[in-house]
Amino acid sequence: MSKKLWGLLALLLAFMLVLAACNGDEKETSSTDEGTKTEDTTKSEGNEEGTEEEAEEPAAEDSDALFPLSVENEGDAISGGTLKVAMSKDEPFQGIFSYVLYEDAYDAEILAYASNSLFETDGDFLLTDEGIASMEVDQDNNKVLVKIREGVKWSDGEPLKVEDLIQPYLIIGHKDYTGVRYDVDFQNIIGAVEYHDGKADTISGLKKLDETTLEISFNKLSPAIFSGGDGIWTYAEPSHIVKDIPVAELVESDAVRKNPVTLGAFIIDKIVPGESVQLVANENYWKGKPKLDGVLIKVVPTSSISVALQQGEYDVAISFNASKMEEVKDFDNIDILGRQELYYSYLGFKLGKYDYDNSVVVTDVEGSKMGDVKLRQAMGYALDVEQVAEVFYNNLRERANSLIPPVFASFYDDSLEGYTYDPDKAAALLDEAGFKDVDGDGIREDKEGKPFEIKFATMSGDDIAEDITQFYMQNWKDVGLNVTLTTGRTIEFNSFYDKVQADDPEIDIFMAAWGTGTNPSPAGLYSKTAEYNFSRYSSDFLEETLTNIDSPKAFDADYRAEQFRAWQEYMAEQAPIIPTMYRYELVPVNKRVKNWNIDYANPTELQDIELVSDTAVKSTK
Repeated sequence: MSKKLWGLLALLLAFMLVLAACNGDEKETSSTDEGTKTEDTTKSEGNEEGTEEEAEEPAAEDSDALFPLSVENEGDAISGGTLKVAMSKDEPFQGIFSYVLYEDAYDAEILAYASNSLFETDGDFLLTDEGIASMEVDQDNNKVLVKIREGVKWSDGEPLKVEDLIQPYLIIGHKDYTGVRYDVDFQNIIGAVEYHDGKADTISGLKKLDETTLEISFNKLSPAIFSGGDGIWTYAEPSHIVKDIPVAELVESDAVRKNPVTLGAFIIDKIVPGESVQLVANENYWKGKPKLDGVLIKVVPTSSISVALQQGEYDVAISFNASKMEEVKDFDNIDILGRQELYYSYLGFKLGKYDYDNSVVVTDVEGSKMGDVKLRQAMGYALDVEQVAEVFYNNLRERANSLIPPVFASFYDDSLEGYTYDPDKAAALLDEAGFKDVDGDGIREDKEGKPFEIKFATMSGDDIAEDITQFYMQNWKDVGLNVTLTTGRTIEFNSFYDKVQADDPEIDIFMAAWGTGTNPSPAGLYSKTAEYNFSRYSSDFLEETLTNIDSPKAFDADYRAEQFRAWQEYMAEQAPIIPTMYRYELVPVNKRVKNWNIDYANPTELQDIELVSDTAVKSTK
């Protein structure tokens, strides 16, 4: 690593310490009622929310930790074997096995076993030089050199080359691209906009220097570059496979849906669409062939996940819901690992639409039913999130006060108040805004005295999803708001996000969740070019603050800390979305798995996983 890069990393770490001190945050950092979308910043291998992730001093030994981060079971490892993974989920997975195209956490869980990640990350989620690629930053000239290891091969034996690093940029920036990654960060690459607009045949800021080195030129650089931000893409695409597939057809191609080529520990071998994925060991994996023969990932309904674990049908469960903890806590055939997750759930308000022709958010606060900020604030104060966390999640979730999860210990600000349960304050805000009960029936009318109905979209899920939905709707009714369900019922995960992303006119408010990825920068979710900006809210101040967070001036630690704080305070005040809960990610692991670790700082290497018996252990309880 260059001296300049080390200097910049030192500056960034100094910034983190300053920000933590400013926040008064001295905490150490050591599923799914809401389906989780995935923010597409860099993620650690096996992450996001995908997935399974060891530290020099495991936080499991921290007296404040609720769960251990790792487990090692005794016994001699068998040769090979298949790891059986249960994906706790009540609907089919989409099956988009491409990092430039996938959109939700479930596909990310599967992709983690066949990752095309170029970089590895450390405990602070900063890119390191220990992966397939290393990075050298030239801050003065706004350039980055990405250098790949020699001898790395794709799973089909084809050597990894610089063209494979360039290929994802050519897909994302293409005018026919069907995904959501073409945003303000991507446009930071010199020539990206011209390429997207059809004014150039390639992206001028991408330059192959030699067979192992790519030079990327940016309009500006900020500390976000070290977290995989500023527009750098941290995954490769097999150009020898996908370069001749029209971009508009890529998402439905066999190269994405049936037989993707991988750089990861395992290769996707057989797929039962929406139901299961069989992976086999990648003999060409650059870290060495995995000790396992393969991995089988199957969708398991939330109603039967506990029994399946009890009977030893699976070795590991992912996307495991905290509401099931009471059912499995006494099983003697599993260990339950847990960590704070890169996640928050939220209540969103539709305040405009997305102009897909011009790739920009069009905010219309005045024309939106939810345009009154006091109405939005009142709906936040009306929610008894604390009660939901205690009763439904056994306190394995906590009320969120910020749009930055606590796992980002150096960025999270615990001094922010957020929206605590206060129905009296909610009622007062509604009165001030002019939403009053004119006819005395207990339900408020709008400012003109006309009936006022709010259409609420939320996802279907396990047994408690309906109960939580009804509980929240009763919270709003208690302060006089008539909230009804879009479509008259909760909505299946994939359909829900289709409707939200398409700005369905029957959605006024919605409840969803984000897996944030490992880059704390909020631009990918809340800038005016971000398709993931589902509330469709933008303003001059918001854009300016997001720009400042990821600007060259942000190399000044105090300055970036101020801008992060300003952004969080502004979002809380304007309430285009209101964070509701943070959560623990729980990972039940069967006792036949010899080694498993989910510590972000030092996760289990997939090629090193072993089993100590031919069959999984059944519980005697």
